[in-house]
Parts: sequence; structure tokens; C-alpha cells
Amino acid sequence: MSVTITIDHTVKKYGDLTIIPDLSANIHNGEFFTLLGPSGCGKTTLLRMIAGFNSIEGGTISFDDQVINNIPAQKRNIGMVFQSYAIFPHLTVRQNVEYGLKLRKIPKAEMKERVDDILRVVRIEEYQDRLPDRLSGGQQQRVALARAIVIHPQVLLMDEPLSNLDAKLRIEMRSAIRDVQKQVGITTVYVTHDQEEALAISDRIAVMKLGVIQQIGSPQDIYARPYNAFVSTFIGHSNLFWATVQKSGSQTWLAFRNGYTIEMTNLVPEVFNGQQVVVSVRPEEFSLNDDGMECEIINRTFLGKYTNYFLRFGDGVVLDDQPSIEYSQDLGHVDRILDTGSKIRLRPNPNKINVFSEDLEQSLIRDVKRYDEE
Repeated sequence: MSVTITIDHTVKKYGDLTIIPDLSANIHNGEFFTLLGPSGCGKTTLLRMIAGFNSIEGGTISFDDQVINNIPAQKRNIGMVFQSYAIFPHLTVRQNVEYGLKLRKIPKAEMKERVDDILRVVRIEEYQDRLPDRLSGGQQQRVALARAIVIHPQVLLMDEPLSNLDAKLRIEMRSAIRDVQKQVGITTVYVTHDQEEALAISDRIAVMKLGVIQQIGSPQDIYARPYNAFVSTFIGHSNLFWATVQKSGSQTWLAFRNGYTIEMTNLVPEVFNGQQVVVSVRPEEFSLNDDGMECEIINRTFLGKYTNYFLRFGDGVVLDDQPSIEYSQDLGHVDRILDTGSKIRLRPNPNKINVFSEDLEQSLIRDVKRYDEE
């Protein structure tokens, strides 16, 4: 029986050092909820608070209506999957999966039925008599997943479970984890710093920075309509440009610092004439167009389905200290690859680009939400 998790103004401190200053979030029953952010942002700390491994210095965490702040970890009825598989090397696959059930003194007949079921769900039944050293990394991670789920926990917590696997196996295992989670229907909190992994596996994502949630939303909303520039640049790549709002009657434009203008129809009504803003354009939101902004190709990378071009615009057009300014060309829709050194013109798609306040902290696109509780 899974639960709703309510995190209400939760605080985490180590002495005088505050890791999580004031964090609130609602995780829905049966949801796959991902905590995403760079190293040191507090995501694993929050997961360990939910698990009961870390104390809570302020606020509450509840499973349904029960506050769990003072409930010991072993009594919270959670399943954990760690970065290290943490499976017993001297026990077979079946014995590893049975371990938690034996601690709970589950009757033998029920234990066999539950283990048989979960081995089938995670697709390792043919390996049930093997020792872990005869399993691949992906198979060992499936054992860890089976062991966590077989005890029928209310909540499944996963801390960077795929980071030790190679790229191909990570893709395979993230699909397996997603499928198993949906089949079992258990509320799952998943920690990762891998943006692509989070987009592929989650129902909703909470993007964190310095212990503060920057945005909660579906993968599609987080990617397409980030709430601030941090989310925009952390999830995928975004090119950031300086611009000024120009208004005349019912029409609104963005004027870039190279003189290029583009009409916008989806900005919030509060924007005003002359307002300084930052425009975020993803590489795929550019198109070659004679009426676009001029730039120079300074390098390119061929990536099979598309080619990524690294660009140079004029002085002062883009924000400083960006790792690169990029344009992605879908090779399924073009006849040729552009040459390094070429001057090209690119038009941003006004329906796709994002616009932020000058301090980078808030979207100026209509109906963008910081917290999506749908």
C-alpha cells in the first residue's frame, strides 16, 4: 500500500551549517518523483531525511497523515536501492531477495510466492540460484531492486542507482526501473544528477539548487517551460541572450543587442516597455532563415542524427561565462552540413523560446508555474 509524502517546511542543519533552509513538496501516491540537481544541492540529504537516516531540524515529513519525524528508519516501511548494490556476496539471488522477508518472519509459503513474483517482475528468475559474482552489474541492480520491493514497502527510495553502470546498461536499467515501478504502483523518490535520466524516468521532477527547490513539474514542462535560468541551463543546453522588451499598443517585441527583433505573443502582461530581460534559446529552437540573427560557426560536432554547431555572435549579445553557444541541425531534414567559418543567420522560434527577468530568477512567459501540483 503506497502513500502520499508531504514535506512541509523541512529544515536540515549540521551545527551552524544549514543544508536545507525551508523545503516543501507533495509527492503523490504511486508517483515516480525525481530529485534532480548538481552535487551538493541537498537531494541525497532530503532522501535520507525521508528514510530516517538523517535527523530533521524543522518542519515535518508525513506519510499520508502520519508524521514520521521521530519514527526510526527500520519502522518506516521503506525500500532502499543504493548506488552500490549492497547485496550479500555469499548469498544466492533468491537468498538475497528473501532476506528482508525472513527478518519480518513471513511464512515460508507466502515468502516463496512473493519472491517468485518479484523475480519474474524484475526478470531475473533464471538467475535465482547464482551468486552475485556471476551476475552483470545490471543483473545485480535488479536483485537490489527486487529485494527492496518484495517487502511491500509504502515508499521506494533510490539514490543514484545507475551511476555505476555503463551508458548502454544505464538506458536499459532506467527503462526496467520505470516499468517495474509502474507495475508495482509504489510511491518512488529517485535521486540523480543526470538530466537525461530524470527526463526519461520521472512522472515529475524537482530541480534543486543549494537546498532550495527551483521548480517542480513534469519532464515536458521542466524542459519546455523552465521557471528560471538555472533550470533552463541545467536541464539540457540553453543559449542565453540579452534583450529589451519593446511595446507598442497591443504588440510586444524582444529587441536583441545586435538590433534583431522578434515579436512575442505569450509574455506576461506585467512586462513593460524598455524592460531588460534574458532570452533562453535551446539549440533546436533555432532555424536557418535569411531573416535571422547573423553569427559565425566556430566549430561543429557530428552526432549521427544531427550536427551540433558552436557559434559566435557579436560582442555583448550573449551573457558572459556560458560554456558554449550552440545550434543543432537535424540531418533528417537538410541536404548538407555547414562548414566551420561560415556566416549564417538563425531565427529563434518565438513559440518555443523562454524569457526571464534580468536577475535570471523568474520566467516572463505566461502560465509558467514554479510548483505544478496537478
